[in-house]
Amino acid sequence: MKNIFSVFIILAIGALITIGLVKMKKSIKVKPSDPLAPLVRVMTAHVGDTQLTVASQGVVVPRTESALFAQVTGKIVSISPSFAAGGFFEKNDPLVQIDKADYELAVQRSDAQVAQARLATLRAEQEAEIAREEWNQVGEGEPSPLVLHEPQLAEVKAALASAKASLELARLNLKRTTIRAPYTGRIRAKNVDLGQYVGPGAAVARIYAVDYAEVRLPLTDADLAFLDVGFDFRGESNRTAGPETVLQANFVGQVHEWQGQIVRLEGEIDPRTQMIHAVMQIEDPYGRRASSFGKERPPLAVGLFVDATIFGKWVKDVVILPRGAVRNRNEILVIDEENKLRIRQIEIVSTQGDEVIIKKGVSNGERICLSQLEVVVDGMPVRTPDSVSNKSGTSEQKEN
Repeated sequence: MKNIFSVFIILAIGALITIGLVKMKKSIKVKPSDPLAPLVRVMTAHVGDTQLTVASQGVVVPRTESALFAQVTGKIVSISPSFAAGGFFEKNDPLVQIDKADYELAVQRSDAQVAQARLATLRAEQEAEIAREEWNQVGEGEPSPLVLHEPQLAEVKAALASAKASLELARLNLKRTTIRAPYTGRIRAKNVDLGQYVGPGAAVARIYAVDYAEVRLPLTDADLAFLDVGFDFRGESNRTAGPETVLQANFVGQVHEWQGQIVRLEGEIDPRTQMIHAVMQIEDPYGRRASSFGKERPPLAVGLFVDATIFGKWVKDVVILPRGAVRNRNEILVIDEENKLRIRQIEIVSTQGDEVIIKKGVSNGERICLSQLEVVVDGMPVRTPDSVSNKSGTSEQKEN
């Protein structure tokens, strides 16, 4: 009986303890913690003026390229040391010499024929003068042209003119035995060599000028809107009217730059791409003049692929932001004074590489969110590096 009573007492005490613990658990209220606002990167917008640029690409080509042809028949007896692929030459330099012995003889023969024709003309003139005097002494009335030797005189004068023309042609053919450079340039390819026999119309070489090089740059109609050129633009003779352009290319492991100008637009739109080509000119691409290039800049070789930056119009009161700051093509996130996000509609003037130029939607001094957030709600609180550092400083002051 005593043992049963002890058991009841133990059970009663356990029940009281359990009830007390349950009541204590209900009385403790756990306060949920506030979600931590995301930390974002920030930049300050600055309103100012900037110059628009247009990017394009192209290949360097010579402004003038032509084929050299032989105009007379003969054997090549000498060639210039620069007459090789890649060789440079100056205007009027002799490049190829054709054997001129036959042509020198032709000049001598024609010269002799001219002398004979002159002598015949003098004789005919004297005979005509004698005939006139004889007629005046014994004749009556008006003499016939034949009596005065006029047809004979006209014949020998025509023969003299023909002989002179033959002499000029012989001299011209003699001059043509030396094939000279029509301009300062470079050999692209040579087609003949020493000892080879050539005839009129035979191509001896292909050459191009090195005074200027050109680059054809494809542009869209939107690109043209950023440039100070019209569809009918053709550069002035002084080549200062077109937009300035900078070329870049990787050459021998280094990036180099060359400067030039747009001088004209080609007159047709490509039917496949609907693009128009602007033509840029670069003066003295091979640095033949001492003042053209520095020692570290290589020549702008024909065939080199280049990136081009064309400088266009100036725009005022715009803001430049990183391209990644734009969402949904025309939205940015502005952080207000309470560190809350505000979704803002913007008007983009142009996209320049990794930057966008904004005309409307941003004020000077506003803070722009640069971080990529998965979820964005207008009015959502955020933390900025400045706000975090300010809170840390305040906490340290309180602890001190």
